[in-house]
Amino acid sequence: MVTKFIKKKEIKNNWLHIDAENLVVGRLAAYISKALRGKNKTQYTPHIDNGDFVIVTNIEKIKFTGKKYLNKKYYRHTGHPGGIKETSPNRLMTNKPEQVLKLAVKRMLSGGPLATKQISKLKIYKGKEHPHVSQNPTKIEFSKLNSKNSIRIN
Repeated sequence: MVTKFIKKKEIKNNWLHIDAENLVVGRLAAYISKALRGKNKTQYTPHIDNGDFVIVTNIEKIKFTGKKYLNKKYYRHTGHPGGIKETSPNRLMTNKPEQVLKLAVKRMLSGGPLATKQISKLKIYKGKEHPHVSQNPTKIEFSKLNSKNSIRIN
């Protein structure tokens, strides 16, 4: 029995659209990382970029569970001695809200050139509008897949 791998000319990339209003960051990032890698397809091949394009809108309305919004820290290093920088989701959401989801998804992908190519298929926008209407993206009702995927506001 031989494993059948997909060829580059057989790849068909779909476009998915997710509205991030009141969705949980970690659960959404896990779903997006699987879609970007192509693990949701039957013809998954680990060494080929077989994933879908993912469009996320309303990113400024995304939510964290628990006290992560205030207590979580993101670290980066400038490369110079003593150059560690720290920020919080609270600060990122005011300046660059799309960076919160992008960091979460990027850290769920493997490192290397293939992951760089896959993360470029993630399109994140503030508000409901996006410029990819002509690609006819499939709308994913992520909050209806599981009741824990969204935070209900009463």
